[in-house]
Amino acid sequence: MNTPMRNLIALLLLPWALGAADARKPNILIILADDLGYGDVQAYNPTRGKIPTPHLDKLASQGMRFTDGHSSSGVCSPSRYTLLTGRYHWRTRLQTGIVGVFGDPLIAPERLTVAGLAKQHGYRTAAIGKWHLGWDWPIPEGERGLFRGTREVDAAPASDLHRAAWTRVFSRRIPGGPTTRGFDSYFGTDVPNWPPYCFIEDDRTIGTPSEFLPKELFRNHLASLPGPALPEWKLEQILPALTERACKFITESSGREEPFLLYLPLTTPHTPLAVNAEWRGKSGLNNAAADLIMETDAAVGKVLAALESSGASKDTLVIFTSDNGFASYVGVKDLERQGHFPSGPLRDYKSSVFEGGHRVAFMARWPGQVAAGSTCDQLVHQADIIATVADILQTKLPANAAEDSFSFLPLLKGSATPTRAHAISCAAAGTPGLRRGNWKYIPTQPAQLYDLATDLGETKNLATEQPERVQEMKALLEKLIADGRSTPGEPQKNDVAVVRFPKPGTPKAKAAKKAK
Repeated sequence: MNTPMRNLIALLLLPWALGAADARKPNILIILADDLGYGDVQAYNPTRGKIPTPHLDKLASQGMRFTDGHSSSGVCSPSRYTLLTGRYHWRTRLQTGIVGVFGDPLIAPERLTVAGLAKQHGYRTAAIGKWHLGWDWPIPEGERGLFRGTREVDAAPASDLHRAAWTRVFSRRIPGGPTTRGFDSYFGTDVPNWPPYCFIEDDRTIGTPSEFLPKELFRNHLASLPGPALPEWKLEQILPALTERACKFITESSGREEPFLLYLPLTTPHTPLAVNAEWRGKSGLNNAAADLIMETDAAVGKVLAALESSGASKDTLVIFTSDNGFASYVGVKDLERQGHFPSGPLRDYKSSVFEGGHRVAFMARWPGQVAAGSTCDQLVHQADIIATVADILQTKLPANAAEDSFSFLPLLKGSATPTRAHAISCAAAGTPGLRRGNWKYIPTQPAQLYDLATDLGETKNLATEQPERVQEMKALLEKLIADGRSTPGEPQKNDVAVVRFPKPGTPKAKAAKKAK
């Protein structure tokens, strides 16, 4: 073939080649911290944050930092449900609290998750970390008491009856977990401060728990619930093990033809506040949670370094966020006296309907697609991740999936147009907070209304001054509940009857009803 002919063919093939390159599916890495407050990341709280977070700050400088990003709840299980499914958690049975110890799966088997969506498009998927969305634990109903110990284990060690029951259960597969909800593989501790105190790989425990966790591990914000544990189980080993597995998955996956999606729900800085020796005291704040925030930041740094050294960084969308705000019970007042404010300018902390409960660090890095060092003040929600992934993959979500998910891909591309007009985030007790633009409505008795554009700290209740706006937002909240979705499309069914607030049975609600 002569040179002119080769050049002509190359020219004709060029648009196809460029299109193929542009169509390459990015890897997706979703890192979810646990109990990391909005103000715990220096990039979000430069004047009143005293804990160094160099790796998270670097990530923020390399991509987009959302300042109005939210989880679905002020506690973890509901937020995890919504992040993975794109559907508000309160449409399920879990309208208050979290999935209980040895609880049933919260995500229905047929429900599409972001991992399931990625698998449909040829992705290799993995979850590494804290699941806390329930399993079909093969524990006979009459034996459940054998899986709950007391903290006085020296007086009541595991008996032969306990060990026999544990062996029967933990030698079997545990259905209903991540590998049945869209993930090819799983490694983690399910809930690190709850039993079983062991790692789980895919659908089996690694080893068979045979002892109760020693009572000394229930002090100083370590473990929370007694139960079966591996002998010599070390709480400090959890975060390093998850980090190592994540790095290994990234390194192995980068050599494969198919793209990968890694969901990395870290167990920290949530309890157990089991800080490894090299990080104890590093914060200088005499607070284990502060030290653990630094260790968590370092773990994220190791994962991102593995991504870089694998050569996959340039082709990977990284999303970092937290499931809810900082846990006040691990020393918040002492930290604030020392000048560190875990919620930054926001009101309240973990479990709250106020902003400190659910407005969280929310960052995205995607080289060549997201402008480095950019900031976005538009309203986004963790429910939006699945629709954003669908948008990236240029696919349409089914009508019965991701009912509350709005793609923020336009925002990542630099658009200043809002991608969602409203959002709902709830307190642990179930009280919803409805956002509509900058306005926030909380259906308590009396009602609360805040203008976050001028009052980010939610200090001035404007409900009595703007009764018409209160009624409009009350009607909108009812519509979003009744429609079974907040995105455009055919109405869907909620799993159960959704509880309305204020609950009719509360004393203030009764008094208000009587006064009418």
